[in-house]
Parts: sequence; structure tokens; C-alpha cells
Amino acid sequence: MRATFTIGRIAQVRVGVHWSVLFIFALIVWGLAQGRFPEAYPDRSGLAYWAAGLVTAVVFFLSLLAHELAHAIVARRNGVDVDEIVLWLLGGAARLRSEAPGPAAELRIAGVGPLVSLVLGGAFGAAAWLVSLAAAPGLLVEAVVWLAAINVLLAVFNAIPAAPLDGGRLLRAVIWWRTGDRLRATAGATAAGRAFGWLLVVVGLLLFLRTAALGGLWLALIGWLLVAAATAEGRQAQLRGVLAGVPVRQAMTPGPVAVPAALSVAAFLADPRYRYRHAAFPAVADDGERPVGLMTLERARAVPEEQRGTVTVADTMVPLDDVTVVAPDDPLADLLPRMEAGPDHRVLVVEAGRLVGVVSSTDVNRAVTWLMSAAPRRGDRGRNPPRW
Repeated sequence: MRATFTIGRIAQVRVGVHWSVLFIFALIVWGLAQGRFPEAYPDRSGLAYWAAGLVTAVVFFLSLLAHELAHAIVARRNGVDVDEIVLWLLGGAARLRSEAPGPAAELRIAGVGPLVSLVLGGAFGAAAWLVSLAAAPGLLVEAVVWLAAINVLLAVFNAIPAAPLDGGRLLRAVIWWRTGDRLRATAGATAAGRAFGWLLVVVGLLLFLRTAALGGLWLALIGWLLVAAATAEGRQAQLRGVLAGVPVRQAMTPGPVAVPAALSVAAFLADPRYRYRHAAFPAVADDGERPVGLMTLERARAVPEEQRGTVTVADTMVPLDDVTVVAPDDPLADLLPRMEAGPDHRVLVVEAGRLVGVVSSTDVNRAVTWLMSAAPRRGDRGRNPPRW
């Protein structure tokens, strides 16, 4: 799940928002302003309901952010780097760069999220009791009560032992500890996730058919998304197994054609080296070796024609902070969570500050295809590694 836009960094972790958040945000505001609040306090103004709904929804998403930040902070303390946190339709996701080093670390990383939500639920519950004693406005009390309930519900739902929920990762940690096999543990957690997702789909559809309640369709949608996420997680685990022990240098395209960051967009589009070979190129500093970003033909063509002579590659490229950078000997399997199709998602391979290669999703797919076709001979791979 890629962020549609980035809102900043918290605790040195990039925080992004997927467009689907706007839908769920609007749904929460509408549900509170037109449902829960008027039912509890029917004598208030419409403006008061909408204002209370808006503020409550913002605080709820801050609670989600705290949940995901807890995952990110504990992950870093256990030696796992974090790419970003993305808030989306079903809550949030912390994109980790690699697997946890062991089942104990996995347990800590997964368990802290529901724990934070549970603590927040208790804190909001205590706050609701205090503001009610202080004779605060009824809408304020109702908003804090809702925040307490939704955070406890979030903690309970996430603790269900089914991937990709936090409970699924807890289940994975337990199976991993019992069997010593990380892939087998992942398979068990994803199977549980698919089973739970299909259960929600069936229950939701039956509920809709029997009562015509839209909540049934919502439940079915959540189940379908869980099935899709669990299936993707299981597929990624299989790919990790195939790529185990393969370094990035075995899949990268070495000596890529690079574009000077100081070059104008007009010159970039006019040069045959850039127009006919690829859709994306590493952008380098004046020394021709140090990468500073990633330039795509799509970004260049988006520049108005009358401005292309003065606008440079540096002005339009994807900055290096937003590009995935790895070393040649890093495990290729660790790239999987960060790889996506499209020219904006190339991975730059850097050694001693110099650009030495580029990896795309096509390169990874080619590596996987080769390894799977050579499966009977994989025992020889360590002695004579393949080249792509």
C-alpha cells in the first residue's frame, strides 16, 4: 500500500496517507454528525454535530497513527528499519524494510500496537468519566466515550490471530518459535487470515440478504480486503523463500545510464539515450557518480513545453530521500516489501557513495523465474551463482 501523499515525519519515520482515508474519514464524520450525536443529544445545532464529528474523526486517526508509530519504534529498537507509515481504508500499516530477526522480536513488534490502542481506550474511558463529573457539554462526553470504545474495539479486532492483522503476526511468532521455520509460520498465519476474511465475507453477505443492512456489505468488504492482503502476504513469503541467500547484485542492472541533475528537461527529452531505452533514470551529481534522485520520462513530459528549457532534472526528479537505496550485497528478499511496478519505484544500488546499479520489479521477477525454473539445481547456487 503506497501513500498518495506524505504529511511529514514523526520520530524520523515518514508518514503518508492513502486516498482511501478520505472515504473512511468522511464516513466517520457523517456517521457521528448524522447518527450517534443527534440520537444521544437531539437538542443541539447541526453545526455543533458536524464540528464534534470532525474533531472526533481527527482524534481517531491520531490514535491510529499512535498505534502504527508504536510498531515502528519497537521495530527499530529490534533492528528492523521502517520505510514509512501509511494510513489507509482499514486503518494503518507500518512498512518494514526487513523481517524481524526472531520470533521474540516479532512478538514485541506485533503486540505493541494492540497494547497502545488498549491503553488509549482506557485513557479515553477515564477522560470520559472525568469530563462527565465536571459537567462538560454532552457532545464532548459522547465523543470521548466513542473514542474509548473505538480504540478498545481496534485493539480487540487487531488481536484476532489472522494475517495481516497484528494478531496474525502474533500467531506467526508463536508458530515460528514452536517450529523454528519462519516460512511455515507465515503460511499458517496467512491461512488463518484467508479463513477469517472469507468468514467475514459470508457473514456480511448473509446479514445483508436477511436484513438489507448496509453494515453487512461493509463487513463483507472488510473480509474481502483481508483475504486479498493475507494472500499477498503469503505470496511474498514464498518469494522470500525462493530468493533466500541471493544478494541484490545478482539481480540488478549494472552500470545504468544516468542523467545529470543539472541537465534541462528539454535536453533530457531530446537526448536519444534517454528517449528510447528506459522509462526511468538515476539522476547524479556533477561528478557523474553520486546519486541524487530518480528521473522519469513521465515527470519530464508533465513539464509545460515552454518551461522545459529552464526547468532542470533536479527540479522535477523524485528526490533521493523518497527513493529506495540499497547496497549490492544486501539480501534481495528484503527488497520485496518495497518493490512496486512503475518507473517511480526503481531501486538504486549504491556502493561507497557511487551508483553501481538499478533494480526494478521486472529484474526481481526475472530472478524469481530463473530460480524457480532451476529449482532442481538450487543446491549448486552457492558455488556458481547465476547472472541476470
